[in-house]
Amino acid sequence: MGITKIKAVKDSLSRIVGYAENPEKTLYSDMQQVLHYAGNQEKVNMEQTMYVTGLHCRREQAYEDMMYTKRHFNKTGGNVAYHCIQSFKTGEVTPELCHQLGVELAQRMWGDRFQVLVATHFNTGTYHNHLVINSVSYKDGKKFNCNQKAFYQMREISDQLCREHNLTVIEHPSGKTPRNIYFAEKQGKPTTFGLMRQAIDEAVGISWSWFDFCKVMKEKGYLINASPHRKYATIRAIGAKKAVRMVRLGEEYDHRRIIQRIDTMDYREKEACGRTYQQIRRNLSRPPKRMRMAGSFHSAKKVTGLRALYLHYCYFLGIFPRKSRPRPLSPAMRLEVAKLEQLSRQIELIHREHLNSVQDVEGFLISVQSQIEEKLQQRTGIYHKLRRCQPGEQMDGLKEQRTALTRELSTLRRQQATARRLLEQLPEKRRQVLLEQKMRRSYRQSHKNKKRRIEYER
Repeated sequence: MGITKIKAVKDSLSRIVGYAENPEKTLYSDMQQVLHYAGNQEKVNMEQTMYVTGLHCRREQAYEDMMYTKRHFNKTGGNVAYHCIQSFKTGEVTPELCHQLGVELAQRMWGDRFQVLVATHFNTGTYHNHLVINSVSYKDGKKFNCNQKAFYQMREISDQLCREHNLTVIEHPSGKTPRNIYFAEKQGKPTTFGLMRQAIDEAVGISWSWFDFCKVMKEKGYLINASPHRKYATIRAIGAKKAVRMVRLGEEYDHRRIIQRIDTMDYREKEACGRTYQQIRRNLSRPPKRMRMAGSFHSAKKVTGLRALYLHYCYFLGIFPRKSRPRPLSPAMRLEVAKLEQLSRQIELIHREHLNSVQDVEGFLISVQSQIEEKLQQRTGIYHKLRRCQPGEQMDGLKEQRTALTRELSTLRRQQATARRLLEQLPEKRRQVLLEQKMRRSYRQSHKNKKRRIEYER
């Protein structure tokens, strides 16, 4: 299974630094960095480089040969090189075969016009090739056009080589996962797709049919559309505008695969999961307790504005009260649980500065901005004094004042950012509170209707 990717290397190449004498402490230009990473002897021991081959260039002087071509055709600017990575499934190839496939890819794709350095590494636990391609052709001086067509051609050649050597091939690539989602999932943080997968897994565990699955997913805040007139089944959070193809969540989350999972799951596991889910539903649909309070609500001061909105928001997230932490129903509120640190800073700011309305927040921002400008002027004056000051106690005192002002500026800027974020997120928070209220009312109503049906049957 060969996975390929390619990226451009951009640099002016004005900084030509020799790295032969001390490679660990030398700064390289982008092209030198890539060539050094791919073929330097230092990497042989550190990263277990297996083979290095130069195509139309010497492996020891690959940088000099590629630069000679650029200078010959007077094309030293723009994209100076391209860095391609070809990776294979762990345990599927030997180092010899991996390098052979890399050289063959270079020959078929670029061998008739471009200089290429091919190196095989094993530093990640998987055999993979690094291919460094000179952007200027040694034959006619034309630059390589790395467009979408070229990428698909490179991928097709790599897949063809895998088929020729009886290796697995990804027939239907799912595409590249966005960088922020990839790292969030890797760190265990909740994402939109992660919450969808979690809800589907829980629904599969307690469903006896596709109809039951769709019903449970609706209770969890998701709508499933598997119409036969559609090519792909979709999933959409209640209140969201855009639906997501279920196949994008993974092969295990395609609607046909979900039906298979429901049919093959052990009934004892379904009963155990079902009992847990019913207990959660009963807790959510339970009406609030009635309590007698001393005094009168009419005479009590009512909390309104931003403070009331944020208290309500914290209740739905399970922060208040501390004794019982109800799990949010809507996917949007579940995703917000991951942002509790940001939310706590906003609540702290509202209570400390007594911000009860949007006008209060805007006034606070104006006040903070004036304080920041004043502190910046004071710090600029200290910098001017430091330039004219001689070393001694006076300089030490000025440095302490500068450090204290920098700390104060950092605090003020954090407060400013928190207040701005508060204003930006206010409409969305109101919308999420209304959606959560609506879902909780529907839960209570469905529970009441179910109790009535049971009483009528009796």
